[in-house]
Amino acid sequence: MQIRRVVSIKNRDGKSVVASDGPSPSARALRHTPGFVSTPLWFTGASAQLTSDQSDAAVGFETLLPGPGETSFLIVTFPPDKVMMSSDFKPELAGPEFLEAIPGIAHAMEPENPGMHTTPTIDYGIVLNGEIWLELDDGKTVHLKEHDVVVQNGARHAWRNKSDKPVTMAFVLIGAKQ
Repeated sequence: MQIRRVVSIKNRDGKSVVASDGPSPSARALRHTPGFVSTPLWFTGASAQLTSDQSDAAVGFETLLPGPGETSFLIVTFPPDKVMMSSDFKPELAGPEFLEAIPGIAHAMEPENPGMHTTPTIDYGIVLNGEIWLELDDGKTVHLKEHDVVVQNGARHAWRNKSDKPVTMAFVLIGAKQ
């Protein structure tokens, strides 16, 4: 799924204009995990400010994890889990791609519990299409379907796509104090 991102601003004359219209320059489809797509869309700092600056806030970031008061907005497509269970799947090739495609989040992954991670963020997640299972501690899962919303408060979790189709989710991450 290609995501169209329209960014509007007020120009120096105070008129509303389109600053950009098209895909995020930071979108990344993983080669070694077919079907996984990370699309960072926008970031704000702790002191978000309205501006007429036309620079792209989805370029030049080092991490998807916002600091306290900062935000990040991204869309992620998760392939079915069977992609990672395939005999063709090569974790040694997929791992470095994940580190580049979802920096910060990939670094929070627990090597001994694939997919499980905890982030210092409050996350709003919306299932745009498909279905996915949110795994929490002790293997507890919550089945989420299209248009379901999840709010996470720094909870340890993993996303499991037990279906045969990709699932696409939108996330807003808000950096929080611990």
